[in-house]
Amino acid sequence: MVVNIFTKQIRQQEDETGRGHTPNSLHGVISPRNEELPQLRDYPSAKREALFDQKLELCSHVFSFEDAASNKKEKEVKRQTLLELVDYVNTSAGQKIFTEASMPAIMNCVRANICRSLPPQTEDYDPEEDEPILEPSWPHLQVVYEFFLRFVVSSEVNAKVAKKYVDANFCYSAGRLIELFDSEDPRERDYLKTILHRIYGKFMSHRSFIRKTISNVFYRFVYETERHNGVGELLEILGSIINGFAIPLKREHLQFLQYALIPLHIPKCVTLYHQQLSYCVIQFVEKDPDTAVPILNGLIRYWPWSSSAKQVLVMNELEEILELLGHEPLLVVRDTLFELIRKCLSSEHFQVTERTLFLWNNDQLINHGCLSKQHAPTLLPIIYTALVDKAEKHWNATVEGLATNVLKVYQDFDMKTYNACRERAEDQAATKIQTEAMTQARWEQIYALAGKMEP
Repeated sequence: MVVNIFTKQIRQQEDETGRGHTPNSLHGVISPRNEELPQLRDYPSAKREALFDQKLELCSHVFSFEDAASNKKEKEVKRQTLLELVDYVNTSAGQKIFTEASMPAIMNCVRANICRSLPPQTEDYDPEEDEPILEPSWPHLQVVYEFFLRFVVSSEVNAKVAKKYVDANFCYSAGRLIELFDSEDPRERDYLKTILHRIYGKFMSHRSFIRKTISNVFYRFVYETERHNGVGELLEILGSIINGFAIPLKREHLQFLQYALIPLHIPKCVTLYHQQLSYCVIQFVEKDPDTAVPILNGLIRYWPWSSSAKQVLVMNELEEILELLGHEPLLVVRDTLFELIRKCLSSEHFQVTERTLFLWNNDQLINHGCLSKQHAPTLLPIIYTALVDKAEKHWNATVEGLATNVLKVYQDFDMKTYNACRERAEDQAATKIQTEAMTQARWEQIYALAGKMEP
């Protein structure tokens, strides 16, 4: 028998606030009777549904966890009741548990516990350096999330019926499910990710609104705050969603790519979610090769020149896209792409140069892609000087060796173009020396004239 300890506190609060006026902490839940509640398994099956709803009503009472020492017994009783509900759902195969009659009580309990305002983040919080602040009510929240997940994935829950309770207001209104992804606690975000993904799969009528709400989260993150804890988890959900898009892609999906996904490369904290972002971008290119053009234009536009570490990161993504890039889309972006490669080869940071030179280790790019013999007459004149500088003057032996190997590749590919590039580089070097000599001579003349003019 589970002794309902905290119902006494509920009754006392109700008496203090007056009959018919439930305190705010109860979220509008009517107080149950002060009695001992039996275990669900010990109760007659005919009356079990009523007891199930009563336990849900009790668990709708929310305790404050600011003071860990307050209401310890009551909190533990609630936790044990929640665990009993989860166990009952998991081990009652074949029984009709999630009936439509119980859905209001189920959603009331879920809303009361998880739909809350998140605490404000401190101004100097750095997600890359600082430890996250864990949710103090997690002993209750975790079990509520687990219970709700069992409800969403249950085969006995009909989506057409349940969508009246798992409604739009619950999923994506302010302060609701999607807003909770900003929680600092990674355990909560992990549950939210799984639950929202399941809701997306089960409730088709919610899909468009869920995508639009996630887009709005990204817009606000990129253009206003640059602070959101759940971008990575939301991108993980989107990775699966994009994988299921039909071909040809709808205009809505292409706009999402252009205005929500690609700008996510802008924020300084892109390293926190770049793996998930890169996966989503690659999914688009695999679905529709034509999307490679706006994606590459976006990467080039938002290239993180101020951070060598981020350049290396985005270069990994760029290489994956180039592997999938067809001939015609390449012709559209070839000039700007080759200029980007030249700038990266000329970088003062050896890791950026090294990572760029590793592109020539990719057999797909060398044999069939943008670095192949076919494009050598266009590419080599752009990058030749940068390659020679790294092959002859660089302090890092790895960079020097890689640059030398790339030059040898193009000697084998197109000796005529290679010789033309070398001759042009020699002419430019000679012209530069001549120009510097003439400039020096002019300065010497100026110094001489200045000396004659001195009194």
